[in-house]
Amino acid sequence: MDGQLLSATFVELTDTMVADFDMIDFLHVLTDRSVQLLDVSAAGLLLADPRGELRVVAASSEAARLVELFQLQNDQGPCLDCFRGGQPVTVADLSAEAQRWPRFTAAAQQAGFAAVQALPMRLRDQVIGALNLFRATPGAFDPANVRVGQALADVATISLLQERSMRHSDTLNEQLQAALNSRVIIEQAKGKLAERLGIDMTQAFSILRSYARSRNLRLADLAQAFIDGTEPLIGQIAPRSPGDR
Repeated sequence: MDGQLLSATFVELTDTMVADFDMIDFLHVLTDRSVQLLDVSAAGLLLADPRGELRVVAASSEAARLVELFQLQNDQGPCLDCFRGGQPVTVADLSAEAQRWPRFTAAAQQAGFAAVQALPMRLRDQVIGALNLFRATPGAFDPANVRVGQALADVATISLLQERSMRHSDTLNEQLQAALNSRVIIEQAKGKLAERLGIDMTQAFSILRSYARSRNLRLADLAQAFIDGTEPLIGQIAPRSPGDR
C-alpha cells in the first residue's frame, strides 16, 4: 500500500470540510481513493436520505453505480445488509451466495464483479451509509486492507457528522438532499457529454469533475450550466482514455 497516498487521503477527507463544502466531490474522493489504496476494482457509496432510505451518492465507475442501484431497486445485497446491521459484510465469492441474494449475485457477476466487501459508515450506534468495495476476482479480502477501508469510512463519517454539529441539526439532511438533487443534474450532464464526445459515462464524469476542479467550480453548477448551454464545455476539452484521472 502506498503510505504517502494513504496519508494524503486522510488529509484530503478532513480538509474537504473547510472552505466551500462540496459533498459530491467529497464522497467521490472516498470512492476513488478506496480503489487506489485497497486493491479493489471499484467502490460505491450508499447514504441514507432524510427519510432513512438509502441512495447511491458516489461510485468509482459506472458499473459500480449500476450495481448499487440494482441492490436498492431489488432490496437485496451485501451493502444493504451492512447498512441495516451496522456490521461489515464480506463476500469472498459471489457465486457461493446465489441463494442468499439471487438477483444481486447475477447482476454483480454480469457487471464483472466476483467479490464484495461492504463496510458501514457509522459512529457508535449511528449508521448513515455503507462503503462498498468490489473486486473482479474471487478470494478473501486482505484483513489489513479491510481495516484501512473501515478507517476511511469512519473518518468520512466523522467529518460528515462534525459538519452537522457545527451548524443546525438538520444541516446533514439538507446536504444529503441537495447532493441527491445534484446527482440527477450530474447524471444528465454525463449523458449529454458522453453522447456528444462518443465516450462512456465513466469517462464523461471524469472529464466533468476535472473541468470543475481546474476552474474551482462546484460540480453540480458546472453540470447545470452545461445542460443549460451557458457553459459550452465541448471544444475546450479532449476525450480521455479510461485510465486517465
